[in-house]
Amino acid sequence: MADDVGTSKVRPIPEGYHSVTPYLICDGAAKAIEFYKKAFGTVEVVRMAMPNGKLGHAEIKIGDSYINLADEHPESGVRSPKSYGGSPISVLLYVENTDATVAQFVSAGGTITRPIKDEFYGDRAATVVDPFGHTWYIHSHIKDVTPEEMKKAHAGRRPVKTDSALFLDTEYFVV
Repeated sequence: MADDVGTSKVRPIPEGYHSVTPYLICDGAAKAIEFYKKAFGTVEVVRMAMPNGKLGHAEIKIGDSYINLADEHPESGVRSPKSYGGSPISVLLYVENTDATVAQFVSAGGTITRPIKDEFYGDRAATVVDPFGHTWYIHSHIKDVTPEEMKKAHAGRRPVKTDSALFLDTEYFVV
């Protein structure tokens, strides 16, 4: 048949995508794309502007991973972290060099909320927030740690209770 729609081998996960892809909603998605270019060396892949000038959909690539983003549309229930006073969702980004990436992020206009530190689980890590309200964990894996070593290193930490999280020294675990 000349019209064999549905019989070709279409990939259920598009080329280059992983099983999970963050979709960030921003108050100013076009500005967010420019920020991510400066902060992470992001490559812009797709930009779909709406007649009102807002971005209805965009795709960027950081390292080997895609992130989708769009402007907020409160009238449709699609809101950015700024509309809520923050976001319960964060993005963990593995990079070659945590220190260099965090420095680049800050020079682009981001804020450090947890300083760079070598963690008991084998990563050099920091927490940062972008100007659009999204929290990013910037990590480089620096040491392979077995579950037993991790448990032992973690056991000596002193818990500190706050309103929303249980802190163990500088590490936190949501309760």
